Amino acid sequence: MSKSSFLPASSASSAPSASSAPSAPSASSASSTCPPARPVPSFPPLRVGRGGDRLRRAVRRRRRAASAGLAVLAAALAVVGGTEAAQASRGAGAPPEVKPPPAAMRWVSAPVRIADAATVRLLRPGDRVDVVAAERAGPPRVVAAGARVAEVPDPEKGVGDAGALVVLSVPRDTARALVGAGAVARLAVTLC
Repeated sequence: MSKSSFLPASSASSAPSASSAPSAPSASSASSTCPPARPVPSFPPLRVGRGGDRLRRAVRRRRRAASAGLAVLAAALAVVGGTEAAQASRGAGAPPEVKPPPAAMRWVSAPVRIADAATVRLLRPGDRVDVVAAERAGPPRVVAAGARVAEVPDPEKGVGDAGALVVLSVPRDTARALVGAGAVARLAVTLC
């Protein structure tokens, strides 16, 4: 390509030769395609927020999310593998320790005198009964709910209206309540 192909059409025809001296600018070269320079208006300086804070907050959020995820994972592993890990730490062949229940929750056999002897003859070992105390001063109250009949002794001979004896399997606290209620009230049973 030649130099003349880069020049505008008006200046290509009047291109000066290398031997001629430079002349004053012509009117055609004064009208260039660039806009005239304009002054820049005055404005207050721009203050950009501290970028470090934004980055620190993003890192903190990401750390919190990761720690929350790890906490959920640890809880799930504790639920699923907690018993297996506990058994493995004790030894694979060792049976788990069986602790006796607390003294308040141990079941005991409590002999109870029921006022109606005919009702006691209907009972068999293994039946479930509610023991009701009927006091003269107040309404009847349930002393033992769902007590298991352990034994029904033979009826006593020569006992008139004293009722009949039945042995119930109840918790220790309930046995104490039955003894106390039997001393002040007449006891009756209802089959469950």
